[in-house]
Formats: sequence, structure tokens, C-alpha cells
Amino acid sequence: MAKPPLKIDLNWQGALRFQASPNGVPLVIDGKSEAGPSPIQALALSLAGCMAVDVIDIVQKGRYTLRSASADFTGLRAPEPPSRFTAITLHFRIAGDVPHHAVERAIALSRDKYCSVWHSLRQDIVFETSCEVMP
Repeated sequence: MAKPPLKIDLNWQGALRFQASPNGVPLVIDGKSEAGPSPIQALALSLAGCMAVDVIDIVQKGRYTLRSASADFTGLRAPEPPSRFTAITLHFRIAGDVPHHAVERAIALSRDKYCSVWHSLRQDIVFETSCEVMP
């Protein structure tokens, strides 16, 4: 069954700022990155967040104990407009009682199957992932 359409309303706040309230949570998008993330930063945050949520969910479903998790996003952009992402690196750092192969499997499942943000982007973007697991 298809998911219902996603609807978000943006309201111009002046300058290059827009406010949205998805699910009642206020979010400001700012073209100058002063009052909130710029649209491209929000896209980067969405991709990193989507994969991080997937990875944590998959690892926890494997009944592994996590102490901490973080992700570092690096995106290279085309020099000319539209200055789209041409290459992305996403590095995860996981601490806990989790074998390295379980984290790698979770990243692969997110990238290949579950991350709706990644699958909504152009597939000619060079996308590399890596991880380190600390006990």
C-alpha cells in the first residue's frame, strides 16, 4: 500500500527565510544559513539523518547494545549552478557491544533498500560510506 502524500507548507518570513511546521515542529530554512539550515544543508541533514535512523534501528533490532552513535557528512558540490552534490561521504562512528560486520550490514541495508532520501536523489552521485566501531 502506498504511503500518503507528504505535504509541507512553507511560509516566507522575509529575506531568504521560510518557516515550516511539519507535524507541529517549527523549522526555518534560510538561504543565508543564519536562522536555520540552507536548503542544501537541509538535504545533507536529511540524508545523514535518514541513514543514521536506519542504521540505529537495524542494529537495535539485532539486539546489540549501543552506547553512542554519530555520523559525519561530507558533500562535494559542482562549481556551477545548480551546484548539486556530485560526491558524498558518510562516516558512522558507533560505540557499544556491536560487531563491525553488523554495522556494515546495517549501512548497506539502509543504502540499498531503506533510505528513502538516498533513493530520491540522483543515482549518479558518488556515494561512499564507512564506519568505525568502538567497544
